[in-house]
This record gives sequence, structure tokens and C-alpha cells, in this order.
Amino acid sequence: MSADLTSHLTPATMARAHRDLVAKAIAEFSHERLLAPVEDGDGWRLDLGRAAYAFRARRHPLEHWVVDASTIVRTVADVPAAVDAQDFVVDCNDALGIPDHLLATYLEEVASTLASAAWKLTHHRLSSADLVHADHQAIEAAMTEGHPGFVACNGRIGWGVDDHAAYAPETGADVRLHWLAARRDESHLSLSAGLTEEEHYLAELGEDVLVDFEKRLRDLGLDPADYLYLPVHPWQWTNRLTVSFAPDVARQALVPLGEVDVVHRAQQSLRTFFPVERPERSYVKVALAIQNMGFLRGLSPAYMAATPAINDWVHDVVSADDELGALGFTVLKEHAAIGWTGDAYHRLPVPSAHRKMVAALWRESPVPRLAEGDRLATMASLLHRDRDGVPLVAELIAASGIEPADWVATYLRAYLRPLVHCLLLHDLAFMPHGENLVMVLRDHVPVRMVMKDIGEEVAVLTDRPLPEEVERIRSVVTPDLAALAIHTDVFDGFLRHLGGILSGAGLLGDDRFWGLVHDCIADHAADHPELAAAAETYDLLRPEFAHSCLNRLQLRNTLQMVDLADQAESLVFAGTLANPAARPVARRAAARDQASASVASSTNAGSSSRSP
Repeated sequence: MSADLTSHLTPATMARAHRDLVAKAIAEFSHERLLAPVEDGDGWRLDLGRAAYAFRARRHPLEHWVVDASTIVRTVADVPAAVDAQDFVVDCNDALGIPDHLLATYLEEVASTLASAAWKLTHHRLSSADLVHADHQAIEAAMTEGHPGFVACNGRIGWGVDDHAAYAPETGADVRLHWLAARRDESHLSLSAGLTEEEHYLAELGEDVLVDFEKRLRDLGLDPADYLYLPVHPWQWTNRLTVSFAPDVARQALVPLGEVDVVHRAQQSLRTFFPVERPERSYVKVALAIQNMGFLRGLSPAYMAATPAINDWVHDVVSADDELGALGFTVLKEHAAIGWTGDAYHRLPVPSAHRKMVAALWRESPVPRLAEGDRLATMASLLHRDRDGVPLVAELIAASGIEPADWVATYLRAYLRPLVHCLLLHDLAFMPHGENLVMVLRDHVPVRMVMKDIGEEVAVLTDRPLPEEVERIRSVVTPDLAALAIHTDVFDGFLRHLGGILSGAGLLGDDRFWGLVHDCIADHAADHPELAAAAETYDLLRPEFAHSCLNRLQLRNTLQMVDLADQAESLVFAGTLANPAARPVARRAAARDQASASVASSTNAGSSSRSP
């Protein structure tokens, strides 16, 4: 093994990675009321049995903590001890409640997250100032956090250090996808309306590659008409398909066609790739049987069969909406999906992860729709800090030359307003976290948003009529739960982090930031009196909302956080949160109630630091 593959694993680098991750763990576990730090002089203290942690932190709305990693002091039996992220999990597991049989797995995901952080600290050189002018894929590779809320967010169990170097998004490595010919009578190719199989493969592979594929099959005595073409992750081919599906390769149900010489780059989601040399071509999303952040990252052929039809329907809804058109809000259609089901695992009467190992989909590229002067960046980049702690959003605001409040208001109009409109008018909810949106920036200001990952994440939350082929996305819930599509996924999942960064950088105080969020929703209501009944039903400016927790899901079962067939039933709640975007009078009253509850919970938690 080359020493370069482990050059990031040094005492000093790992010590910083430990501190950063423990700071995040204290912040997020406290946010989810699993831990209850108590004030201690000008700082805070956590007493966890024999271990104790002292630190300094800022607190913001939505019980958001920003812990200063450099100030963390750990003691064990009153003796100074190293700050260690795995030890921290063990120290507080009485409060976290990780099942005994899953504790080692969670610790392994923490170790992998530390390894990824150490690699980034060692090898990433672009500053936030550099990223202001960087291209889409340079920004994608420069991201460091993984996920702003989840603590063990770079698990990747199954990859070795060589796989990390070859395929992890933060390495920016060139990847050439492996291709298979899969027997047509054992496969299913779904296409968007109006797209033919021939058009699809010609656009994604080109005529020369198709001619080569046909020749390879004929040289083996096989008829190309009997096969469909399917891309697979190189790791998946080497480590899973050639072993777990060896009989099917041997009987030529799956025929290896080798790599296609088109360079792709892994995106933050690990299993999605962007064709950097042919940016007009589609993203490719492939199955990847590694364990990462609560799931084995496979793709279900059965689940994906309806993906193009669902995307067609969502695209038509969005495209026909004048408000969304005026905001420039669009979606990237997943226009083709393929899955192979000819294996023994599909003949079993019970489902398994093995049924999700040979499938892929294609998603439109945003590049062909760019106008002169437009630039692309993942919305996750707004939460990015470089190795010196400088936030990219601060550099973007400075480069834009406009006031921070105006910059944020423009951003919210591009991001929040379309999501509110979709919920109120169409009962339609997306999964709008940072990785799922591509920002279109002009003069360093986000002016419109492009939503992706439609097929797996979109939901219609009422019993409104739907085409039969789209029925899968229906998830009827109460209005309070439906409103969490904004309250949890937008406010708590993204904006609380952004607000904390802007406040910490001295750009925008909490009251001003959340006032702009309130104004964005109120302005939409004023512009759409015809939606007054829906606005009242969902009541996005209510004083408080249910506190839905992400880490509690992963801690409960790190192998499968939620049931994808019924995600609402999997949610875990921890009381309510005061809504910082509420109507001003209601906001102040809710904040007072939350403060009283916080004092009571800290008193009740005592030295055990359990959540109330």
C-alpha cells in the first residue's frame, strides 16, 4: 500500500478531526435534547458519569448550538483526557441509547467520518475565497461537512483506503463507469414520455460506443438485440457483482463490456456521477452496496420502475406553474431508469439488500439551461467553511457587493418561496437539503434553484387526484406533519445552520435573519390571496412546531434509519421548537415558553445529561 494513501492519518491531524467532530456531536445531540449542557461560568459543562466536558458555545434560535472546538476540555475521573470522538459516544451512550448490537457499527461509522475529515484537512487546499470563482465540480469536491446535522455522516462501511482515494467525492478523482449488457427479458428500462431506447443510449453513450458494445456481444456469439446496457460503479462490479452474482455472469445474463472512456466525478451522495468531459450529458446514479449514514446505498429496480413517470408528472406541474416560472425554479428530470432482476435473490419470497445491487438511473444535467453569466454550485456550499474556518457564504456576500440582508432575501426568494408555493398550491413536498439543490448564481448571488433527486424524495401529502403511475409518491399526513416539509427540512435542516454562520461572521443577527424568513413567507401569502385557506391550514408561521430529530433515527438503527415505504411513521420527535419565523408576538411568547422548558429540562437532567 502506498504511504500516500495514509498520509492523512497523523496524530495532529486526527486530533483536530476529533475535536471538530466532538464539537458537532455536542451541538447536534444537545439540539435534539439527548444531552443537556449546563452553564458553568462563562462556558458550558456536560457531566457524563466519570467523564465531563467543558466548552464554550454560542446558542441561536431553534436550540442551535455552535461549539468552539478549540475550547473543549475532557476529564475522566477529574483527570485531563484526550478529546476523542469515539470515546465521546461511549461516554454519553446512556443518553444516546444506541442498541448494544449496533454500538460497534456506529463507532465504525464515526471512525470513517474521522478518516474522511483527516483526509480533507490534509489535502484540501482551496480557500473559501478561491471557491467564490471556482466551477461547479471544484466546489462539489471541496465540500467538507458531509451533512450538517448527522454526526456519523461519512460512514462508507465497505470501502478501503484505496477505494476512498479512487471514488470519494472529496478526492475529485476521475472515475470511468463500468458497463454491463443485461438480458432484456430479465431487465426493465423505463423512459420519460417521448424518449425512445435508441435515443436514450445514443445521447448517453454515443454511436461509437454503441457500435463497440454490439461488436463485443457478437464476438461472444450473442445477439445485441437480446440485451440492454447498464452502468455500474467500478467498486460494485469488482466487489459485489463478480462474487454475489457470479452464476449470472457465468451464464451471460450479465455480460461485462468494460469501462467507457468518459470521465465522471462522484457527487456528494457517493453513488451519483457527473460527466465532467461531456457536461451536457446526464448525471448517472448507480447502486453502491456500502453502508453510509443509515442505509445500504442500493437502488431498487422495482421502486425505480415508476421513476421517469413520477419525474414527468412533477416536471409538468412545476413547468405549468406561473409563480415557479417567475422564480426560475426548475427540476432535473430523472428521465431513464434500468434494473435487472434475473438473479436468485429476486426469486426469494422475502426482500433483501441483494435485490438493490444492479440498477441505475439517468438525471438531466443543469448545464444546457445556463444563461450567459450564470454559474452553478451545490447549495450545501452555503454551509461550507474552509480549513481556517472562513465561511464561503461570507465570501460570496462580499464578492456580490450588496448588503447581507439583500443577499439573503434574494436567496430566500429563490429557495424558500418556491417550496412554500409547492406545498400550499400542490400539496407537494421535496427533500430540500443542501445536496439536493443546485444554485444558479449571478454576480455571486443565488438567483434561482434547480431541484434534483425527485423520484426517491418527492411526496404528495394529501388525497388529491394523481395519475395511477404516480400513486407511489402519495403520503397522506396531517397538516401539522405536512408543514414539517418546511419547518424540519428547511428551517431546522438548513436555515438554522446558515443563520448561525451568518451571525458568527457578524453579517446578520438572528432576529434579522429569521425576520427575513418570516417576510419571505408573508410576502408569498400577500401575493397569493387565493391560497389563504391553504396558508391557514399549514400555518407555517405558527408559534412552534414538532421537533423531528435526525440523529435519533440513526442512533436507533444505524443500518436502516427509516422505512422508505412509510417514512412518516419512522419519525422520532423530541417535543416542540419555538418557530423563529413566527409572527412576532407569537414568536416572543413561544421563546419564553421554550426558555422555561429548557431551564426545567436542565434541572431534571442533572449530572446524567439525559434529554427530558
